[in-house]
Amino acid sequence: MAHYKLAPADEYPHDPGAEALFNESVYVNGFDHERAYGGWMRLGNRANEGYAELAVCLFLPDGRIACQFQRPAIDANREFSAGGLSYEVIRPHEEVVMRYAGEVMLVADRGLFREPRRLFGEAERATCELEWRVRGVSPIHGGLPVGEGQQTMFGRDFSLGHFNQHTAVAARLRIGGADLDFDGWGWRDHSWGPRLWQNILFDRGFYAAFGPERGITLLKIANRDGAIRRAGVLFRDGRYEDILDLDVFTDWDAARDPVAVTLTARTASWRAVIHGRVLNVAPLSNRRRIDGAELHSRIAECITEFEWDGYRGYGMTEYVERLEHGVPVAWPL
Repeated sequence: MAHYKLAPADEYPHDPGAEALFNESVYVNGFDHERAYGGWMRLGNRANEGYAELAVCLFLPDGRIACQFQRPAIDANREFSAGGLSYEVIRPHEEVVMRYAGEVMLVADRGLFREPRRLFGEAERATCELEWRVRGVSPIHGGLPVGEGQQTMFGRDFSLGHFNQHTAVAARLRIGGADLDFDGWGWRDHSWGPRLWQNILFDRGFYAAFGPERGITLLKIANRDGAIRRAGVLFRDGRYEDILDLDVFTDWDAARDPVAVTLTARTASWRAVIHGRVLNVAPLSNRRRIDGAELHSRIAECITEFEWDGYRGYGMTEYVERLEHGVPVAWPL
């Protein structure tokens, strides 16, 4: 395993210092493995820019996506709570709770995500109340790199500190008049440091749980210099092993969204061939103006059913990549 340092205090907010793009992000996903629905939430504090990034994205049993994306104002990095979304540490490295109370948009046509003005102007609204109690079923993986030149999972210019964990999720979820509670499995991560989405040229990320026995955290990524790295871990037999190699094969639809993946991964002890079937996609995006030029990245968030040696799992396939003339830079790879 790579060497990191991590303390219980790292579950809580860090001092952002003077770094203009400092972002401290907490993320939780969870899925009902019987009924194949669930989703994720993320709160990213950008205290030095005066706002937080709030995202709630829930893939419902009827095929609709319930979501909210906002930038509520904050003036310090003292807590994970903004815009109705909050994250509470119950026991460091063992248990957290994420809650949301507010409005969500209900999206039946995922094409709306490609036109944010229409999304926010036309989507149906509903109230949402949720509380997800998240308990670790794996060790913690990651932290702050020990070595000066040690590479981090997403790159030293995209969240220097980062740790993740596979989880059991007890989810209370109410949208409008529908109760959608479930007990399932998921994954969480926590990162801090400078973050600019456009520092990623492209990545292919896979974050899924197969019950309490197995899980994957797999990433193929190219940062601004174009050099490709493979990072992540397989979870088996109660322990993590860093991957030594990873290959990703993607099937696409006409909109250049992924519909299926095959992953081959190797660790010191294990070989894995993992098949994924995308059940639904939220094709999100992020724009930043840098040195007078607008940089545009697409972020395809895909609820995915995975199969690994007869184990069935659910989680997120996430494809982040720059757009050039409207085309993802790494498509069709």
